[in-house]
Amino acid sequence: MGVPPRSGQSVFRRILLPQAASQFFETPFMRLATLLLATLLPLAASPAFAQTLEQMAGQMIIVGFVGNGVDDKGVAALRAEVAAGDIGGVMYLKTNVASRKAVEAMNTAFREAAPAGLPPFITLDQEGGLVERLDKSVGFKEIPDAASVAARNSPAEARGIYDGQAEGVAAWGFNVNFAPVVDLSVNPNNQVIAKYGRAFGKDGKLVAEYAGEVIAAHHAAGLLTSLKHFPGHGSSTADSHEGYVDITKTWQDSELEPYRELIAGGYDDMVMIGHLIDTKVDPSGMPSSLSKPWIEGVLREKLGFKGVVITDDLEMGAIRDHFSLKQTVVNAVNAGVDILLFSNTAYQRATLGDEVRAILLAEADADPAFKARIEESFERIVALKSRIGAGNVQAQ
Repeated sequence: MGVPPRSGQSVFRRILLPQAASQFFETPFMRLATLLLATLLPLAASPAFAQTLEQMAGQMIIVGFVGNGVDDKGVAALRAEVAAGDIGGVMYLKTNVASRKAVEAMNTAFREAAPAGLPPFITLDQEGGLVERLDKSVGFKEIPDAASVAARNSPAEARGIYDGQAEGVAAWGFNVNFAPVVDLSVNPNNQVIAKYGRAFGKDGKLVAEYAGEVIAAHHAAGLLTSLKHFPGHGSSTADSHEGYVDITKTWQDSELEPYRELIAGGYDDMVMIGHLIDTKVDPSGMPSSLSKPWIEGVLREKLGFKGVVITDDLEMGAIRDHFSLKQTVVNAVNAGVDILLFSNTAYQRATLGDEVRAILLAEADADPAFKARIEESFERIVALKSRIGAGNVQAQ
């Protein structure tokens, strides 16, 4: 998708008027008419005016799937959901990757199935190092983990590494990479970040510099990105894949520094919210992914983030062991989440997207404020999707 024209007047002039009418176009009457059309044409073309609440809710859902070929039953079911607008995107795990040819075929099928103006988010975690869905076994050129990149390269030198990675991810048909990690490596014994070399370092400003190069490389390739894991997993002493992670005694405000730097610089793709508990910020003990004080209070109000908020996988032990599916969905949306991410590994059923959407719609029917949250999230999602595949994604 190309970069849209900057003004309604240029659209009107180029599409609706013959060149010979340019002098008439400059009369006061026509300038007024142009202004009105410049206001109305984008509204008439906006996907929001063609969407039902059901489809708006569907755009808030990204799910994983079973299958690794375009003809597999699980892939066909997912394609049908994309076509109906019942889900907003898909997430790949390693089990979904059999070969480049198979992945390209599935991604083409997902894109072709999507409603006009609403391309699916086709997502994966491709950080480098041990966290990769595409690797040398399927012919993808691997890169080192973040810690190794930072140890051997300046941020400017790292750009070339991430250019190659992003171009490869885009060539396979993906449009969202859940990267970069902006956690700080402040706890050397950390089980989920430091252990796997996933952080660029422990200095917030330097981490933001490296992360900025990752983002720039992906934007140049037409890809969207996601900062993770807000508000910071680097000081934790446990792994949220396994259960509750309480960072009340370990978390430091400095862990917000990369977010401050990047958001102040105009970053507005996605921020992925971790499942982290800090009772100093949220005395209720809610994990950050379900916490309004963290999402609306810190991320939106304090840091000024205007983009899309996405959860980390909602099937991790920190969530699934303590909340029902309904509690998870309702609490997340009320907290300010825009996209609910389910790997579909713990729940693992083809109907998962339908179940999540049914919860969203039932709650919207009972609570006008919840319905307004769905509409608000839909607007952010559509705005972000309009930038997919631009060839040079720009912050809006």
